[in-house]
Amino acid sequence: MAESRRKSTKAAKAAEAADTHANVDIAIVGGGVSGVYSAWRLKQRNPNRRIVLIEAADHIGGRLLSVRPPGIPNMVAELGGMRILPKTQPLIVALLKELNKALPKNERIETYPFPVDQPQNIAYLRGVHLRLSDFTRNPSKVPYQLSFLEQGNTPGVVMVNAIEQIVPGITAAGLTNAERHEMASKASFDGQPLYEQGFWNLLLRVITGEAYQLGLDAGGYESVVSNWNAADAIPWFLSDFGIAPEYEGFKQGFQQVPLAMETLFRRLRGEVMLETRLERFEWSNGKFLLNLSGGKRLQASTLILAMPRRSLELVADKAPLLQAPSVVKLIGSVTPQPLFKLFTTYANPWWRAAGFYDYSRGQQGEFVPVESGRTVTSLPVRQTYYWPTSEGEPAKAGPAMLMASYDDGSNIGFWDGLRPRRRQAWREGLEVPVPRNPFQPLVTHTSSDNTWDRYRADDEMVDEVARQLGTIHGQSFSPQVQAAAFRDWGDDPFGGGWNSWNIGVKSWEVKQQIVQPLSDTPLFICGEAYSDAQGWVEGALETADIMLKKIR
Repeated sequence: MAESRRKSTKAAKAAEAADTHANVDIAIVGGGVSGVYSAWRLKQRNPNRRIVLIEAADHIGGRLLSVRPPGIPNMVAELGGMRILPKTQPLIVALLKELNKALPKNERIETYPFPVDQPQNIAYLRGVHLRLSDFTRNPSKVPYQLSFLEQGNTPGVVMVNAIEQIVPGITAAGLTNAERHEMASKASFDGQPLYEQGFWNLLLRVITGEAYQLGLDAGGYESVVSNWNAADAIPWFLSDFGIAPEYEGFKQGFQQVPLAMETLFRRLRGEVMLETRLERFEWSNGKFLLNLSGGKRLQASTLILAMPRRSLELVADKAPLLQAPSVVKLIGSVTPQPLFKLFTTYANPWWRAAGFYDYSRGQQGEFVPVESGRTVTSLPVRQTYYWPTSEGEPAKAGPAMLMASYDDGSNIGFWDGLRPRRRQAWREGLEVPVPRNPFQPLVTHTSSDNTWDRYRADDEMVDEVARQLGTIHGQSFSPQVQAAAFRDWGDDPFGGGWNSWNIGVKSWEVKQQIVQPLSDTPLFICGEAYSDAQGWVEGALETADIMLKKIR
């Protein structure tokens, strides 16, 4: 009798709660690429269903954040994702074609070639100034104690050769990403499956410690060659860095892609709720009851969490379904990897003077300026990109911009003493911290316009990056910075700029399971974190497509 009364009371409370929640068919939490893509696709498929996209920030895009620098109207700073690999990323290529068919001519998305390593660019390693061409032309100048077989190769070739020793045949030309993932998932090294071993551990089995350090320093990234699941790291590395990668950037910024999908979703009468945070949710009587910031409530038949690991963890304490042991294990199968970008602007492209005379082009030599691609260094700034115009052309005169620092891994910790405390913004209900020492009074923005002011860097940070840039480029002075902006994607709610599969995880199984972690509940999860193309929009689209096949 008492048990019957308890059930009756619980049912009554659930019914009462449902009455206070607005009804929707599908609620999607997360306005990054996977979220807005899923919303648009579902609305195309189900035009009469009420579909709501919920985003905590004041804009759509997630980790795509394109910002116009002050005084340079022909450039777009990419504080988040900045490029694609068209030859190995078919999903984003197909999406761009579809979007451009649906968009007016003046809104179509255009790309340009995005070079990375140019022979004349600088590698400032262990206090030695090199050109990238020196790795092959003047290997004696490279300040690393390499073996005979390692000398005379670029850092990328050293890594590719190491991978070929680990998985023979995997570097062969013509293999697709899917084929390489299949090979790696079945491969073993020294009698142990690759997925049970760390990438760093394996690299040190086949190359010297000095070669590994060169690959880390000159490659520009720490997390890429860190100890993550080797069965995923190897095909991922070959796709992104190993076999003549050809990148493309976006003339009006990468964020144009999710914004275009948002526009098309709204045209289909889809609903978007910005500046609305998911605070808690529960599953009751066949419905999801969502409590949102500002006292808003929704009742949904289907719930999609288009969120990376850290974002899921932030809501898990108030979401019983996410506390199920099987779900906790799936969510924890990846590790967030922090990424940091800092852009600086100048009155002119001073770095062009850091070029050199190429005497192979005649007795007098020909001056080859530094004007495109990137410089790498073992200093904390790690990578510096000579930013192109919106047409993809090098800046040759007039106002110009650098991506002065592109950091990952432990290098991000260098900036902690020169900036507001990490992770405070999310806890205080802000997207980004207010700078302590801005160049000019902070402009308050109430619209979804992502302006440079909101992401400005502190004076101390700018002074330090200018000092390092002067050193790298052989200058006796620190170039005068006019304006600077940064974004640390290790901050909440993202937790990282990308996510990597943990050692011991069978990613090919997890990526299928996590899209619907509880088979009897219409709760779905998608995003780049649980894909074969982690850190790329391609991965966000991949998991969204897997998930969409399961939604009726």
